[in-house]
Amino acid sequence: MSSQSVSSLLRLSLLATGLVLGGCAATPHETPRPDASDSTPASLTKAPGAAAPLLPSMLFAGGAARFQTWRCNPAQDLVSASGERELRLWSAHGAYRLQPAVVASGARYQQGELSFWAKGDEAMVESANGRLDCRAGVERASLTRGERPGVMFHARGNEPGWVANLAHDAPRLTLLLDYGERELTLPYRVTGMDNASGRVILASAQSDQPFELRLEARACFDDMSGEPFPARVTLTIDGRTYRGCGQGIAP
Repeated sequence: MSSQSVSSLLRLSLLATGLVLGGCAATPHETPRPDASDSTPASLTKAPGAAAPLLPSMLFAGGAARFQTWRCNPAQDLVSASGERELRLWSAHGAYRLQPAVVASGARYQQGELSFWAKGDEAMVESANGRLDCRAGVERASLTRGERPGVMFHARGNEPGWVANLAHDAPRLTLLLDYGERELTLPYRVTGMDNASGRVILASAQSDQPFELRLEARACFDDMSGEPFPARVTLTIDGRTYRGCGQGIAP
């Protein structure tokens, strides 16, 4: 199901806005604690030849081996990734990091008034203002550096097919556009970085080939396969806009 099918009955917002159910916001009592990759990168002011920036942690799987789609009622599609220390949860409006909580059966995670409980193929998401009943959908293995050596962030989209890769060692973007018929390798600069919301804006560092690449930590689903991703990606180049999904790839 497309990530655009988001019910107005639920909006799972990031951090300050909390989980929205029935049009009312439930703000958690505490926000997720950032890890090392949440620090603001010095590359915001460095030259293009500097090291690649540190991307917001919510663009990554957080050590989880797989991403899981949850189809919920009221209508909402979520993405989760369960690691050893936390569960990462993405909606159409934001992302959360929930900590393990005690439960008699299944697996339960909580952050403030937001909780996620899963048992088998069923899950329940609760806040002070309501509940979502969810069922597991498409699952996808998390991308690794072994599969994509040297890549810090991978994105792709369809119609026409395109691929974008950010190098792990330098501010360098490689693009395959129009079903692979056109390949570009371009330097970039960071023009916007919001670690709390998981938003990044990159622009070309080459005057004769402008582009903009936006990354947002939001639930995203491949519009052909339905596979889940933790980031929505928008690429604007040569007067065209390409939309797709992506994932950060940790070393």
